[in-house]
Amino acid sequence: QVQLVESGGGLVQPGGSLKLSCAASGSIRNIYIMYWYRQTPGKQRELVASITSGGNTNYADSVKGRFTISRDYAKNTMFLQMNSLKPEDTAVYYCNFRTTILTPFGNWGQGTQVTVSS
Repeated sequence: QVQLVESGGGLVQPGGSLKLSCAASGSIRNIYIMYWYRQTPGKQRELVASITSGGNTNYADSVKGRFTISRDYAKNTMFLQMNSLKPEDTAVYYCNFRTTILTPFGNWGQGTQVTVSS
């Protein structure tokens, strides 16, 4: 099974930008849908964005217009470009996937910490 590793998090000031990467251990061509989730302590994991193999994207209302999800098949990597960051975007960000709409999620990784603070 494909394993995913998140990277690119860090400390950024409000209004700043970060680009997260989700590198796959194998080809992502046959993966139907890929996701970015985020989680803060004491809260449930929240869906941030998703992208299908056909390029259809969906975003949480809280990030629409600020975040952009993309897939690079040549690099077997998914990205999350985050602009105009706000303190409430602070969280651990995770990526995951489903090979088809009916299959379960893959294994959750360690995530990457994003902290938005002045």
